[in-house]
Amino acid sequence: MYNNKNILHIVIKESILKNLVAYITTGFPSLEFTVDAALALAEAGVDTLELGMPFSDPVADGPVIEKANLKALEKGFKLGHLFEASAKIAPHIDTLWMGYFNPFYHKGLDTFITEANKAGVNGFIIPDLPFEEARPYKPAIEAAGLSLIDFIAPTDSKARIEEIVTDAKKFIYLVAYAGITGSGQSEDLQPIITDIKEFTDTPVYVGFGVDQNTAKEIAKGVDGVIVGSAFVKVLLDESLSDTQKITKISAIAKEIKEKINS
Repeated sequence: MYNNKNILHIVIKESILKNLVAYITTGFPSLEFTVDAALALAEAGVDTLELGMPFSDPVADGPVIEKANLKALEKGFKLGHLFEASAKIAPHIDTLWMGYFNPFYHKGLDTFITEANKAGVNGFIIPDLPFEEARPYKPAIEAAGLSLIDFIAPTDSKARIEEIVTDAKKFIYLVAYAGITGSGQSEDLQPIITDIKEFTDTPVYVGFGVDQNTAKEIAKGVDGVIVGSAFVKVLLDESLSDTQKITKISAIAKEIKEKINS
Protein backbone atom coordinates (compact mmCIF):
# COMPACT_ATOMS: atom_id res chain seq x y z
CA MET A 1 0.00 0.00 0.00
CA TYR A 2 1.32 3.45 -0.94
CA ASN A 3 1.31 6.27 1.57
CA ASN A 4 1.77 9.92 0.67
CA LYS A 5 5.53 9.70 1.05
CA ASN A 6 5.70 6.80 -1.44
CA ILE A 7 3.53 8.65 -3.94
CA LEU A 8 5.62 11.82 -3.61
CA HIS A 9 8.79 9.81 -4.23
CA ILE A 10 7.28 8.28 -7.40
CA VAL A 11 6.10 11.66 -8.70
CA ILE A 12 9.51 13.26 -8.09
CA LYS A 13 11.31 10.33 -9.71
CA GLU A 14 9.09 10.46 -12.80
CA SER A 15 9.39 14.23 -13.08
CA ILE A 16 13.19 14.10 -13.37
CA LEU A 17 13.44 11.36 -15.98
CA LYS A 18 15.67 12.36 -18.87
CA ASN A 19 14.03 12.43 -22.28
CA LEU A 20 14.98 10.58 -25.43
CA VAL A 21 14.55 12.25 -28.82
CA ALA A 22 14.83 9.93 -31.84
CA TYR A 23 15.50 10.92 -35.44
CA ILE A 24 14.42 8.84 -38.43
CA THR A 25 14.44 9.73 -42.12
CA THR A 26 10.94 10.09 -43.54
CA GLY A 27 10.21 7.77 -46.44
CA PHE A 28 13.15 5.43 -45.94
CA PRO A 29 12.98 2.59 -46.60
CA SER A 30 9.28 3.37 -47.25
CA LEU A 31 6.58 5.70 -45.99
CA GLU A 32 4.68 2.80 -44.40
CA PHE A 33 7.87 1.76 -42.60
CA THR A 34 8.32 5.32 -41.27
CA VAL A 35 4.88 5.24 -39.66
CA ASP A 36 5.37 1.77 -38.18
CA ALA A 37 8.85 2.61 -36.89
CA ALA A 38 7.66 5.87 -35.32
CA LEU A 39 4.84 4.18 -33.44
CA ALA A 40 7.18 1.40 -32.29
CA LEU A 41 9.70 3.96 -31.01
CA ALA A 42 6.92 5.68 -29.07
CA GLU A 43 6.07 2.37 -27.42
CA ALA A 44 9.77 1.80 -26.67
CA GLY A 45 9.97 4.98 -24.58
CA VAL A 46 10.97 7.67 -27.06
CA ASP A 47 9.55 10.99 -25.87
CA THR A 48 9.95 13.10 -29.00
CA LEU A 49 10.35 12.09 -32.63
CA GLU A 50 12.33 14.07 -35.19
CA LEU A 51 10.93 13.27 -38.62
CA GLY A 52 13.76 14.05 -41.00
CA MET A 53 12.92 15.80 -44.27
CA PRO A 54 15.17 14.22 -46.93
CA PHE A 55 17.38 16.79 -48.63
CA SER A 56 20.10 16.43 -51.24
CA ASP A 57 22.74 18.38 -49.30
CA PRO A 58 22.32 17.76 -45.55
CA VAL A 59 25.29 19.84 -44.40
CA ALA A 60 25.08 19.02 -40.67
CA ASP A 61 24.65 15.29 -41.15
CA GLY A 62 27.28 12.62 -41.41
CA PRO A 63 27.48 9.89 -44.05
CA VAL A 64 24.87 7.64 -42.40
CA ILE A 65 22.00 10.12 -42.44
CA GLU A 66 23.15 11.59 -45.75
CA LYS A 67 22.92 8.14 -47.34
CA ALA A 68 19.39 7.62 -45.97
CA ASN A 69 18.41 11.07 -47.27
CA LEU A 70 19.61 10.26 -50.77
CA LYS A 71 17.95 6.84 -50.79
CA ALA A 72 14.62 8.38 -49.74
CA LEU A 73 14.90 10.95 -52.54
CA GLU A 74 15.75 8.19 -55.03
CA LYS A 75 12.56 6.41 -53.96
CA GLY A 76 10.58 9.54 -54.85
CA PHE A 77 10.15 11.33 -51.52
CA LYS A 78 8.02 14.47 -51.75
CA LEU A 79 7.01 16.91 -49.00
CA GLY A 80 3.46 15.63 -49.27
CA HIS A 81 4.75 12.30 -47.95
CA LEU A 82 6.05 14.05 -44.84
CA PHE A 83 2.65 15.64 -44.22
CA GLU A 84 0.87 12.32 -44.83
CA ALA A 85 3.07 10.33 -42.45
CA SER A 86 2.97 13.03 -39.78
CA ALA A 87 -0.82 12.95 -39.63
CA LYS A 88 -0.58 9.27 -38.64
CA ILE A 89 2.33 9.70 -36.23
CA ALA A 90 1.86 13.00 -34.39
CA PRO A 91 -1.33 11.99 -32.53
CA HIS A 92 0.73 9.30 -30.79
CA ILE A 93 4.07 10.98 -30.04
CA ASP A 94 5.44 14.51 -29.71
CA THR A 95 6.70 15.18 -33.24
CA LEU A 96 9.05 17.73 -34.78
CA TRP A 97 10.10 18.22 -38.39
CA MET A 98 13.86 18.30 -38.85
CA GLY A 99 14.98 19.74 -42.16
CA TYR A 100 17.16 22.26 -43.93
CA PHE A 101 15.96 25.75 -44.70
CA ASN A 102 15.80 25.37 -48.48
CA PRO A 103 12.41 23.56 -48.53
CA PHE A 104 10.96 26.00 -45.97
CA TYR A 105 12.08 28.90 -48.15
CA HIS A 106 10.84 27.52 -51.47
CA LYS A 107 7.56 26.05 -50.23
CA GLY A 108 6.90 28.95 -47.89
CA LEU A 109 6.98 28.96 -44.10
CA ASP A 110 3.21 29.51 -43.99
CA THR A 111 2.69 26.17 -45.77
CA PHE A 112 4.77 24.33 -43.19
CA ILE A 113 3.00 26.07 -40.31
CA THR A 114 -0.42 25.19 -41.74
CA GLU A 115 0.50 21.56 -42.42
CA ALA A 116 2.17 21.17 -39.01
CA ASN A 117 -0.98 22.38 -37.28
CA LYS A 118 -3.14 20.08 -39.39
CA ALA A 119 -1.04 17.04 -38.50
CA GLY A 120 -0.44 17.94 -34.86
CA VAL A 121 3.30 18.46 -35.29
CA ASN A 122 4.77 20.69 -32.57
CA GLY A 123 7.66 22.48 -34.21
CA PHE A 124 10.72 22.61 -36.42
CA ILE A 125 14.45 21.93 -36.18
CA ILE A 126 16.36 23.74 -38.93
CA PRO A 127 20.11 23.22 -38.42
CA ASP A 128 21.30 25.57 -41.17
CA LEU A 129 19.21 28.52 -39.96
CA PRO A 130 21.41 30.48 -37.52
CA PHE A 131 19.88 32.25 -34.54
CA GLU A 132 20.15 35.71 -36.10
CA GLU A 133 18.57 34.61 -39.38
CA ALA A 134 15.79 32.76 -37.56
CA ARG A 135 14.57 35.89 -35.76
CA PRO A 136 12.22 37.11 -38.54
CA TYR A 137 10.49 33.71 -38.68
CA LYS A 138 10.04 32.99 -34.99
CA PRO A 139 7.03 35.26 -34.32
CA ALA A 140 4.86 33.52 -36.94
CA ILE A 141 5.97 30.06 -35.79
CA GLU A 142 5.30 30.79 -32.12
CA ALA A 143 2.01 32.57 -32.85
CA ALA A 144 0.85 29.29 -34.40
CA GLY A 145 1.67 27.44 -31.17
CA LEU A 146 4.80 25.84 -32.62
CA SER A 147 8.45 25.88 -31.54
CA LEU A 148 11.62 26.56 -33.48
CA ILE A 149 14.42 24.77 -31.67
CA ASP A 150 17.56 26.78 -30.87
CA PHE A 151 21.08 25.36 -31.14
CA ILE A 152 24.07 25.91 -28.89
CA ALA A 153 27.54 24.88 -30.07
CA PRO A 154 30.59 24.19 -27.86
CA THR A 155 32.29 27.18 -29.49
CA ASP A 156 29.61 29.69 -28.43
CA SER A 157 30.67 32.39 -25.98
CA LYS A 158 28.82 32.92 -22.71
CA ALA A 159 27.36 36.18 -24.04
CA ARG A 160 26.06 34.42 -27.14
CA ILE A 161 24.62 31.58 -25.04
CA GLU A 162 22.68 34.11 -22.98
CA GLU A 163 21.34 35.77 -26.13
CA ILE A 164 20.20 32.47 -27.66
CA VAL A 165 18.69 30.69 -24.66
CA THR A 166 16.88 33.55 -22.92
CA ASP A 167 13.71 33.05 -24.96
CA ALA A 168 14.31 29.46 -26.11
CA LYS A 169 11.20 27.27 -26.27
CA LYS A 170 10.58 23.53 -25.78
CA PHE A 171 14.23 22.50 -25.51
CA ILE A 172 17.73 23.67 -26.40
CA TYR A 173 19.71 21.51 -28.82
CA LEU A 174 23.25 21.35 -27.47
CA VAL A 175 25.65 20.11 -30.12
CA ALA A 176 28.06 17.66 -28.48
CA TYR A 177 30.98 18.72 -30.65
CA ALA A 178 31.80 20.91 -33.63
CA GLY A 179 31.27 18.70 -36.66
CA ILE A 180 28.71 16.43 -38.27
CA THR A 181 26.25 13.95 -36.79
CA GLY A 182 27.26 10.40 -36.05
CA SER A 183 31.04 10.78 -35.77
CA GLY A 184 31.10 9.89 -32.08
CA GLN A 185 33.52 12.59 -30.99
CA SER A 186 32.98 14.30 -27.66
CA GLU A 187 33.89 17.39 -25.68
CA ASP A 188 33.68 18.34 -22.03
CA LEU A 189 30.19 19.81 -22.05
CA GLN A 190 29.85 20.55 -18.34
CA PRO A 191 31.10 24.18 -18.49
CA ILE A 192 28.74 25.06 -21.34
CA ILE A 193 25.83 23.24 -19.64
CA THR A 194 26.46 25.33 -16.52
CA ASP A 195 26.44 28.51 -18.62
CA ILE A 196 23.17 27.56 -20.34
CA LYS A 197 21.41 26.73 -17.09
CA GLU A 198 22.51 30.04 -15.59
CA PHE A 199 20.24 31.83 -18.06
CA THR A 200 17.25 29.51 -18.60
CA ASP A 201 15.12 26.72 -17.17
CA THR A 202 14.36 25.43 -20.68
CA PRO A 203 15.46 21.77 -20.93
CA VAL A 204 18.82 21.07 -22.53
CA TYR A 205 19.19 18.05 -24.83
CA VAL A 206 22.50 16.88 -26.28
CA GLY A 207 22.79 15.60 -29.84
CA PHE A 208 25.50 14.52 -32.32
CA GLY A 209 27.32 11.23 -31.71
CA VAL A 210 24.90 9.83 -29.12
CA ASP A 211 24.41 6.06 -29.15
CA GLN A 212 24.16 3.10 -26.78
CA ASN A 213 27.82 3.45 -25.84
CA THR A 214 27.96 7.19 -25.26
CA ALA A 215 24.48 8.10 -24.02
CA LYS A 216 25.00 7.57 -20.29
CA GLU A 217 28.11 9.76 -20.14
CA ILE A 218 26.77 12.44 -22.48
CA ALA A 219 23.50 12.71 -20.55
CA LYS A 220 25.24 13.91 -17.38
CA GLY A 221 23.94 17.31 -16.35
CA VAL A 222 21.37 17.63 -19.15
CA ASP A 223 17.68 16.86 -19.52
CA GLY A 224 17.77 14.52 -22.48
CA VAL A 225 19.63 13.18 -25.50
CA ILE A 226 18.99 13.24 -29.24
CA VAL A 227 19.82 10.08 -31.21
CA GLY A 228 19.83 9.80 -34.99
CA SER A 229 22.63 7.88 -36.67
CA ALA A 230 22.34 4.93 -34.28
CA PHE A 231 18.78 4.35 -35.53
CA VAL A 232 19.40 5.19 -39.18
CA LYS A 233 22.31 2.71 -39.37
CA VAL A 234 19.76 -0.01 -38.66
CA LEU A 235 17.41 1.33 -41.34
CA LEU A 236 20.29 1.10 -43.84
CA ASP A 237 21.10 -2.53 -42.97
CA GLU A 238 19.86 -4.44 -46.01
CA SER A 239 20.43 -7.79 -44.29
CA LEU A 240 17.45 -7.09 -42.01
CA SER A 241 13.76 -7.29 -42.84
CA ASP A 242 11.55 -4.33 -41.99
CA THR A 243 10.22 -6.21 -38.97
CA GLN A 244 13.74 -6.94 -37.76
CA LYS A 245 14.73 -3.30 -38.21
CA ILE A 246 11.82 -2.12 -36.09
CA THR A 247 12.60 -4.69 -33.42
CA LYS A 248 16.24 -3.58 -33.34
CA ILE A 249 15.63 0.18 -33.18
CA SER A 250 13.05 -0.40 -30.43
CA ALA A 251 15.64 -2.34 -28.43
CA ILE A 252 18.21 0.44 -28.95
CA ALA A 253 15.69 3.05 -27.78
CA LYS A 254 14.87 1.07 -24.64
CA GLU A 255 18.57 0.58 -23.88
CA ILE A 256 19.41 4.26 -24.28
CA LYS A 257 16.39 5.40 -22.26
CA GLU A 258 17.40 3.06 -19.45
CA LYS A 259 21.05 4.13 -19.52
CA ILE A 260 20.39 7.87 -19.41
CA ASN A 261 18.10 7.36 -16.43
CA SER A 262 20.26 4.94 -14.44
